[in-house]
Amino acid sequence: MGQKPKVAFICVHNSCRSQIAEALGTYLASDVFESYSAGTETVPQINQDAVRLIKQLYGIDMAQTQYSKLLNELPPVDIVITMGCNVACPYLPCKHREDWGLDDPTGHGDDLFAETIQAIHRNILDLKGRIQKM
Repeated sequence: MGQKPKVAFICVHNSCRSQIAEALGTYLASDVFESYSAGTETVPQINQDAVRLIKQLYGIDMAQTQYSKLLNELPPVDIVITMGCNVACPYLPCKHREDWGLDDPTGHGDDLFAETIQAIHRNILDLKGRIQKM
């Protein structure tokens, strides 16, 4: 395979689930695909619980490497993953699209955050495996 596919993780505010997915995608699968995240709206800063827990669990400082972005800031992507927007999910042209159906843990305790992070971790590894077989 020539170029690595570009994967965009999308949720409305680009502050929590999609940011976690971008961080873990880069951490776990940068040898197979490039990870991006964006939303239809942005927030001044990434969700601080997400930043704290990703730092704690993986040693990644999202506050240093990532920021909340809009869809129009993305390069053309091959794969779009929506995180489970229960609102109208934004449309991006792509070759493959799927929804991970994850609830937003914002405002909940660390347990729900940890579950969401684990689910994203598993999904990233699954996606990586599927891309490798393509």
